[in-house]
Amino acid sequence: MQEVSNYTQEIANKISPIVENLFQGSSLYMVKLRKQERIEHLVNLFSKFSPEEFRAIPDDELIRRIDKLLVLEAVSGTLSDLTPEQIQIFDEAVEGR
Repeated sequence: MQEVSNYTQEIANKISPIVENLFQGSSLYMVKLRKQERIEHLVNLFSKFSPEEFRAIPDDELIRRIDKLLVLEAVSGTLSDLTPEQIQIFDEAVEGR
């Protein structure tokens, strides 16, 4: 059990500074996401990898993956924030009217 806890902490120690840097560089993330919640979600997600698999991911690749996940989270609720008029404009634009 201690081994799992150490591995989870290792993931958190690696992911936290990456998320911190990505948040500092993105007002979208700061407005749309809760940083600590995202870190916990990412730690949970990456803990599904074996320690060997996780450690084999190069830093630049890990940053790229985390950034893509954060973008997806940040924009996933965007349409629900629109007014009915804005949704109509969006629908017309998508349909090419």
